[in-house]
Amino acid sequence: MAGPQSGSNVTRNFTNQFVQPPWRVAIWSVAYSSVLAVAVFGNLIVIWIILAHKRMRTVTNYFLLNLAFSDASMAAFNTLINFIYATHGEWYFGEVYCKFHNFFPVTAVFASIYSMSAIAVDRYMAIIHPLKPRLSATATKVVIVCIWALAVILAFPLCFYSTTRTMPRRTVCYVAWPRPSEDSFMYHIIVTVLVYMLPLVVMAITYTIVGVVKMMIVVVVTFALCWLPYHVYFIVTGVNKRLNKWKSIQQVYLSVLWLAMSSTMYNPIIYCCLNGRFRAGFKRAFRWCPFIQVSSYDELELRPTRLHPRNQSSMCTLSRIDTSVHGDDPCRSNRKSTKSLQCQVEVKDESTAATKLCLHREPTFATEQLS
Repeated sequence: MAGPQSGSNVTRNFTNQFVQPPWRVAIWSVAYSSVLAVAVFGNLIVIWIILAHKRMRTVTNYFLLNLAFSDASMAAFNTLINFIYATHGEWYFGEVYCKFHNFFPVTAVFASIYSMSAIAVDRYMAIIHPLKPRLSATATKVVIVCIWALAVILAFPLCFYSTTRTMPRRTVCYVAWPRPSEDSFMYHIIVTVLVYMLPLVVMAITYTIVGVVKMMIVVVVTFALCWLPYHVYFIVTGVNKRLNKWKSIQQVYLSVLWLAMSSTMYNPIIYCCLNGRFRAGFKRAFRWCPFIQVSSYDELELRPTRLHPRNQSSMCTLSRIDTSVHGDDPCRSNRKSTKSLQCQVEVKDESTAATKLCLHREPTFATEQLS
């Protein structure tokens, strides 16, 4: 998402005006490398926690898995490349990677924010239409595929028009729009609306109606704050072209780019701090560390729940709305949830046999257990 605009900004200059002192490059290198390490490693652990534990395979967590995958991918493929190009103003990676470099960030960010939107909409449907079945695992995967398909369609113009150009002193990667100024600005406005404003409005409406989930609100707000300066930067520089020649514009760009890229590393930290099961999963991942203690409670957090009847056999049909981020555990609900339990219990002993039919409906107010 950064590539096309930054590339087009430097194509107008045949000399590299963005040479920085070594100490400044070293500081930015540490900052961007930290984002890369934390984002890739943290999100890979999130993916492992969800895939390796059956109890974590819920609708919400499948979308969180997609979010983790897109964040890890963007951090791995674009963070350092963006930094190197923004720092040196020269493209070292060839035309094929130039196309991918401009194409993939928009795709990944689209997949990230619409995964968050899907979680909000799924929660909304569960609350507003409690009798309708929730998304199955198959339907959830179909939604994820559709999200990526739409992301590819939106980002395709960047791949199509991206190219490299060799100048007297350097090579640049940029998007060769048919009408450079107008098309670039208009495309970024479209991306800002579809990949930032629209999904945030949808999530604001749904969470206002059905109530907020602490962990998801922190995730969404963090994403919004990280990407806001980035979108503002390109809108402002698109309106006022003279700002691109300002001597400090490179430092401004590196700052807003770092903040945007850093959005990929915060979610694993948020999950670990605000969600007991993810915290237990991180403890298991780091159990080799001498200062990490995995308790029996942590083991139970990730173990599938099972019913072990002793002197009775039961048939139960359970339909409920779970407002927790897990989607399947009533003990983890952090807002009002409604349970409808219809069960037929056949009690057997030596002398009598009785059949009991019960219909039970009760509102429950579970305490928040995300912290």
